[in-house]
Amino acid sequence: MIDQKHLIDKITNYADTVNLYSEKATKLFRHALIDTISNTVSVQDDGNIFVATGDIPAMWLRDSTFQVLPYLQLTNKIPEIKALLHGVIKQQLSFIQHDPYANAFNKSANGAHYSQDQSNIPISDWVWERKFEIDSLCAPLYLSFLLYEKTGYKEHLTEEFWKTVDQILDVFITEQHHEESDYYFKRTDCPPSDTLKNDGRASPVQYTGMVWSGFRPSDDACVYGYFIPGNLFIVSVLQKLLTIIPESFTAVQEKMTTLLTEIKKGIQEFGQMTVAGETVYAYEVDGFGNQLFMDDANVPSLLSLPFLRFCAVDDPLYLSTRHQVLSRNNPFYYAGKYLAGVGSPHTPEDHVWSIALAMEGLTTQNIEKIKAKIDLICATDANTNQCHEGVFVGDPNQYTREWFSWSNMTFCQLVFHYLSFCREEDEGNL
Repeated sequence: MIDQKHLIDKITNYADTVNLYSEKATKLFRHALIDTISNTVSVQDDGNIFVATGDIPAMWLRDSTFQVLPYLQLTNKIPEIKALLHGVIKQQLSFIQHDPYANAFNKSANGAHYSQDQSNIPISDWVWERKFEIDSLCAPLYLSFLLYEKTGYKEHLTEEFWKTVDQILDVFITEQHHEESDYYFKRTDCPPSDTLKNDGRASPVQYTGMVWSGFRPSDDACVYGYFIPGNLFIVSVLQKLLTIIPESFTAVQEKMTTLLTEIKKGIQEFGQMTVAGETVYAYEVDGFGNQLFMDDANVPSLLSLPFLRFCAVDDPLYLSTRHQVLSRNNPFYYAGKYLAGVGSPHTPEDHVWSIALAMEGLTTQNIEKIKAKIDLICATDANTNQCHEGVFVGDPNQYTREWFSWSNMTFCQLVFHYLSFCREEDEGNL
């Protein structure tokens, strides 16, 4: 079990050594890096580690992955971080085993729920919200692989881990045929995007080989059920897991291989479209010919595909998709006096997300562009020393969410990306 206070001290000591090229960037980076380990992480009696999303007391499987992912960059300096990440993964897998259709969970079985929703099974006292989002199942597996790849640590890759992978695969296979699935989700007295149409079963889809998702990583309902960035995330994760799965798990390996082939075929046949003369990835499709092009700041997104290790930053199809995402052809690309970037239908119009600004920098190898995104985030924090959710393009003093740990830590990820371009011996004076 980790000594959280000791770990906080070590991360604080590291943060104090980092002097970036601007006082503001340094201050924001130091605060964000320390804030997550200090104020969102809770070490449980069983060694599992709960990570609250920030101003909401629940733990999202997706958010928690990206909240702790930047700490991977410090494992050489602070080896105890490997145990921290292992504890987070244990908690995530425990939650998945409990209910693989839920997206967010409580710290204890306290019966707290976002809303009194209806679903195909009673929502348990552990579950904060039961919105089925395929990225929620991908994110912990992504963290698990990167922990192994970055450090060689493999104590989390137990038999129980691979059994949970098998459970996830079974859910994905079920949701390839959503019309036969029992899952539904209904919420009353809410915006249309907060519940599923068709008595909770969502708009019809036709089989494509891809996996159906009820909701996006914004927690908003999908318009069409096949969420392309989520399916691309599945591809990325499965390709990585296939390189490390033990030979003894032959049946799991076969499931992964078959699912991977079917999803890739579905993306190729249904997941591309033409926007302004360019071939791009769609955002959502239904298999009947309906396609939606847009992008949302929440990850996985079309913008984030190289960050999710699906493709290279110079992949031609990604570059054409990126070009359209960062244009008015994306209905959630906003530009104003202070900001230009990707927002979300989850937040008010003309609000750009810090996560999306950071993701622009994380998906380029141009150091000047990376620095520009660091500077833009710093200049629009309304002097709060926090990276917010959405920031109004005409006035940075207008924003959503005072405290959003995922946003803070994606900024840290961007700073580490910048530091990776600098010589390590100069890292303390950048």
